[in-house]
Amino acid sequence: MTFFKIGSVGRTYRHMQRYRQILTVLFKYGFGDMVDALKIEQYLKTGLQMISRKRWEKIETFSRAARVRMVLEELGPTFIKMGQILSTRPDLLPVEFIQELPKLQDEVPPFPFSGVSSTIQEEFQKPLDQIFSNFDEQPLAAASIGQVHQAKMLDGKNVVVKIQRPGIQRTVEVDLEIMMHLAGLMERHLEGWDIQRPTKIVEEFASTLEKELDYTLEAAYMERFARQFENEPAVYVPQVYRKATTSRILTMELISGIKASDIERLEKEGLDRCKIAEQGFNLIMKQIFVHGFFHADPHPGNIFVLPNNVICYIDFGMMGRLNLETRERFADLIMSIVHRDERKAVDALLRLTLSEEEPDYHALERDVAEFMDQHCYRPLKEVKLGALLHQLLETATKHRLNIQPDLFLMIKALSTVEGLGRTLDPDFDVIEQASPFIKRIQLNRIHPRRIAKDMASSGTDLFHLLKDIPGEVRTILKLARQGKVKIEFEHRGLEPMIAANDRISNRLSFAVVLASLVIGSGLIVLSGIPPKWHEIPVIGLAGFLVAGAMGFWLLISIMRSGRM
Repeated sequence: MTFFKIGSVGRTYRHMQRYRQILTVLFKYGFGDMVDALKIEQYLKTGLQMISRKRWEKIETFSRAARVRMVLEELGPTFIKMGQILSTRPDLLPVEFIQELPKLQDEVPPFPFSGVSSTIQEEFQKPLDQIFSNFDEQPLAAASIGQVHQAKMLDGKNVVVKIQRPGIQRTVEVDLEIMMHLAGLMERHLEGWDIQRPTKIVEEFASTLEKELDYTLEAAYMERFARQFENEPAVYVPQVYRKATTSRILTMELISGIKASDIERLEKEGLDRCKIAEQGFNLIMKQIFVHGFFHADPHPGNIFVLPNNVICYIDFGMMGRLNLETRERFADLIMSIVHRDERKAVDALLRLTLSEEEPDYHALERDVAEFMDQHCYRPLKEVKLGALLHQLLETATKHRLNIQPDLFLMIKALSTVEGLGRTLDPDFDVIEQASPFIKRIQLNRIHPRRIAKDMASSGTDLFHLLKDIPGEVRTILKLARQGKVKIEFEHRGLEPMIAANDRISNRLSFAVVLASLVIGSGLIVLSGIPPKWHEIPVIGLAGFLVAGAMGFWLLISIMRSGRM
């Protein structure tokens, strides 16, 4: 499925009812000023006049971030997913939104069983009873994109089946078209938003959501995760049933375990809470620092404990990746914090982040030093790694340093697992558990085999560079002789000024036409040119009426812009 035939204004007329719903919700939660600034009426001139502009009386008591969360929840699946995905993107949103959007509630009523059976029939071209010997009509859980049912395969194996909501792809496509149109208006009419590039955000979101709507990708993630830990007896990964899996249906082994946060049941079954905490944290550290491929949503509902303290993950819809270079730089950052070396910590942080302009190094170093004073001069056992890393992210954001999305997902995953570990074992020492992995990745960097490999790779790159230089120089000189060398300049920040100049010139032109019409009508009235009405020339009278209407139109336009 391809989303990006998105953005033509003509399409928006086909989605007028959905447009009305979206704009009504925006007015309801106090974003009417933004809607007015978008000048959307000139793009959708019909069908929007009846939009309710009423607002809750107490809406101002909520923060702007909280109101955005409420808007997304009320607008449904596509917008909820956008909020969940954007909550992992500190490079795109301010910190207060990153903290608020994870509160989004994704609880919706289940869809009827008739939709389940029809989806299975469409996907497999077979009736349900030819694939499953038994299928529970009541879902185990329901969310905005799909719902989960318990079933039994024809060979008697118990499974869970995740099925997409009927018509969800069409719903998502319509919402994405509207989002893209609104994002384009934001870039055009809201000052400063052309730098944030809302259209780019919608494009990235559409790409991410398109992957999430393909359940075969989640199946592939599960199989890769299982291969990573096939020799780890403390880890279990549910089996995927590929013959009963498509892009809209995922069938996997039913896991009968205990939620990792259910302390009472864990103790009742005689499981070792301290060992579970240790193994769970070691597992996430291996995912990150050994394999570079990790479960990005390890909340307690997605982690089950099996007999003999075996850890089992479920729901592999959100995964993260970190290359070796990023893992090594992150290890440098952690070790520099542990050793209380603010200069090395600043250097490591700068290598991990991107910025459009050079940050104030001394100011950043001062903030990092204050951060270390707050966290590092206490017993390591009392240090909370998650809180430490999140505050470090806030420091980076303050200095306009962009954190890559997968690094942020890793920090969230570490924080979640650390919190679960402390719930299971109040004496859990996260720094002690993390230290061997950090030290190992640093030692691997100076291993003779690694050094030889890096030198060989660098030598190969240098050889190819030296080999290519003469040809590249020859090409540049040839283009220069032909007059085809071009130097391009990109101006940023001029769009608001250009738009303002356009409005000024349009209004001046309008005023000149209006003045000409008044003067011309006056001359016609004075000349007494027939036909006449009550001794007044009809043509002159009509001119005055048209001029009056145009004058009121111009005045209303100026008043609505808020600039008299």
